[in-house]
Amino acid sequence: MLELKDLPTTGVLHKFAERYPDADITAVSSFLHLMRVATDLSIALDACLSKHGLLQGRWWVLILLMREETQASTPSVLADKAGVTRATMTGLIDGLEQSGLVERVFTKSDRRSVSIHLTEAGQAKLDAVMPDYYQRLRLCMKGLSEAQREQMHQMLDLINLGIPELTKQK
Repeated sequence: MLELKDLPTTGVLHKFAERYPDADITAVSSFLHLMRVATDLSIALDACLSKHGLLQGRWWVLILLMREETQASTPSVLADKAGVTRATMTGLIDGLEQSGLVERVFTKSDRRSVSIHLTEAGQAKLDAVMPDYYQRLRLCMKGLSEAQREQMHQMLDLINLGIPELTKQK
């Protein structure tokens, strides 16, 4: 995430563009602003969740389990859906299991095969967190109309299409 709080002014960006002609000032400014807002949103979400004794990683695991019809999944599927490594997921599951929010259930025929289940305590935790989260999210987004929110989705989808350009080998 972007730790930089002092984003460059248009004047500073023009100065950079003189030295680096490929610098598209509005693209750079928009990109940095988006990164700054995304970082601030992540920090705010952490603050909201911390009031309930959770961090984002653990909260997302609970959410992913709640979305499943059986309220269960495998660690590898959870890692893929959360966009984290399997090792990171193991740590998240360990913490949630210690708190009694999930449990590991081993397959009787193959003890190497395990599924992660949302416990009643895990569901109760979500039932306590989600109303607060939804209320705060609604207030955060209240400055945008439904049409503006849809436009934002469309713009973010377009930006998402351009992400491979940042990692492409030249």
